[in-house]
Amino acid sequence: MAAKGSANDIADDELEPLADETARQAQRVVAAYAEDADECRMLLAMLGIGPSGRTE
Repeated sequence: MAAKGSANDIADDELEPLADETARQAQRVVAAYAEDADECRMLLAMLGIGPSGRTE
C-alpha cells in the first residue's frame, strides 16, 4: 500500500533548483558509483540532474 501524504510533504512548487555547482558535484558522485554509462544516465535522469534535466 502506498503511503499517503502527510503534513511534512513538500509540494513541487516549493522546491528550489539546485545550484550548478551542487548539481555538478552530485553528477560526479553518481558517475563514480555507477556500474556503466547506461546506469549513470538512468540515475542522473531519476535524480533530475542529467544533461537534459538542467533547464535554467
